[in-house]
Amino acid sequence: MSSKALNLPNILALFRIALAPLMLWFFIDRNNPIFASWHPSWLDFFAGLIFVIASVTDFFDGFIARNWNQMTKLGGILDPLADKMLVLAGFIGLIVINRASAWAVFLILSREFFITGLRVVAVSEGKDVASTMAGKIKTVVQMIAIGFLTMNWPFATEILWLAVILTIYSGYEYTRDYFKN
Repeated sequence: MSSKALNLPNILALFRIALAPLMLWFFIDRNNPIFASWHPSWLDFFAGLIFVIASVTDFFDGFIARNWNQMTKLGGILDPLADKMLVLAGFIGLIVINRASAWAVFLILSREFFITGLRVVAVSEGKDVASTMAGKIKTVVQMIAIGFLTMNWPFATEILWLAVILTIYSGYEYTRDYFKN
């Protein structure tokens, strides 16, 4: 890997990849003796804190890559992978602690896998697979939903279902644009 490929945005994406299983651990390993004296709200807090830190790195890795001309092929792989791992860890963990609808998560993750596959096919055909505004908005709403569900805040379930609607819509946009080209 060249030093150009291992730039700050890619290091931030790798950091986000490392944070995803750590966040999942706070959700799914609540009976671990390490946490025996911890109140479950502390586990929520630390999972939420990890999620916020990871989400902030997501913003900064994209901002730095675009504005400091540090976009790389490796970053084009690492950034969406880190996003998917973070969302996957959050939603799986939230299902385990019974805060997220398995159906909502199934719909979101099905779209994510489908569109990831579609993007791979599009790239192999030389087609443009740039993110759409709907895709960016759905990512933000998914992250807000994970944050609200993690902290068990009001309207968390409604935000999750809004994320489902936006996720399906942005998947429709990607699919439509793929077949237009």
